[in-house]
Amino acid sequence: MTVKSAYIHIPFCVKICTYCDFNKYYIQHQPVDTYLDCLIAEMNRVPETTLNTMFVGGGTPTALTPKQLERLLTAIQHKFNIQGEYTFEANPDELTEEKIRLLKSYGVNRLSMGVQTFDTSLLKALGRSHQTKDIYRAVSYSKKHNIQSISLDLMYHLPNQTIAQFEKSLNEALSLDIDHISSYGLILEPQTQFYNLYRRGKLNLPSDTLGAEMYQLLMDKIQSSPMHQYEISNFAKDGHESEHNKVYWRNESYYGFGAGASGYVDGCRYTNVKPVNHYIKHVQQQKQPILEQNYPTLNEKIEEEMFLGLRMNDGVSKQRFFEKYGQHVEDIYKQEISHLEKKGVLINTEENVALTSRGRIVGNDVFEAFIRI
Repeated sequence: MTVKSAYIHIPFCVKICTYCDFNKYYIQHQPVDTYLDCLIAEMNRVPETTLNTMFVGGGTPTALTPKQLERLLTAIQHKFNIQGEYTFEANPDELTEEKIRLLKSYGVNRLSMGVQTFDTSLLKALGRSHQTKDIYRAVSYSKKHNIQSISLDLMYHLPNQTIAQFEKSLNEALSLDIDHISSYGLILEPQTQFYNLYRRGKLNLPSDTLGAEMYQLLMDKIQSSPMHQYEISNFAKDGHESEHNKVYWRNESYYGFGAGASGYVDGCRYTNVKPVNHYIKHVQQQKQPILEQNYPTLNEKIEEEMFLGLRMNDGVSKQRFFEKYGQHVEDIYKQEISHLEKKGVLINTEENVALTSRGRIVGNDVFEAFIRI
């Protein structure tokens, strides 16, 4: 299985958000330079290769100083020949013109900004470090330096959020004429500040019905914009779909480098150790920094192919499915497909199996039908 994509994890943040459960640490007093030493050493353990996609995420990669950022960019450039999409995640307030210029000079052609909302009160509730003006400035600088693709993250179903607030944020994002939007409903994850507040009855979330209305508003707004929906939570102008994320949804291979990063290589799904000091210790002792690894069975791979592939509007390609597994999808899931078609949440064509617009609203319920315990 040829690996043509890679993910790099930078687990440091200037501020810890109230909703985030990713592997992240407050950057002050962290051994950032030693971490970069080990990250580069881990990358150097794999063969030099040409990649179609590279995604540097976190945490917040732009929390690094320009000097640290350039060191990372140089190491990536020396190790990999990136021919396609090269993405960096960024916080708007940390995305200075100097850093944008630096990223551009090393071939980064896509920026994914963690905006979440344009509403000042909600930004504060989320623990975000930026203000609305920072979003406009970061987008302006990115366009000035000809970043090929600009993506903004937006959240809905937030505590005390009204549908009018979400619509206003969505309108502001679209007015910036950016290329891509990722928009997700809030999920309360254990070990987050929001989760702890909710357990103590101190977090007022919108109803599930209102959350569904926000999602429907999102789809309707996109339909009348220059973008199109191509995945349950992702929307893009033509030519700006996230090629890296498609690697995940198509169940293809990718390297994962860094503390807490996940990868899928030679049929093995693996996750690295999460604590920064543990990760550093493993690499310095010449050990693989892997916390756990799993070789999915054929049945598990088929299930993954369905619930990941169905996230995309194009759905699961019947031809690709047969080429990968030597079986026709309808021979395995004939009963499930027929049942879901009758419910109006699935469409079955000669080329693919895909969710309907209604099916995208209840996607998780549809996915469960393809998992056989």
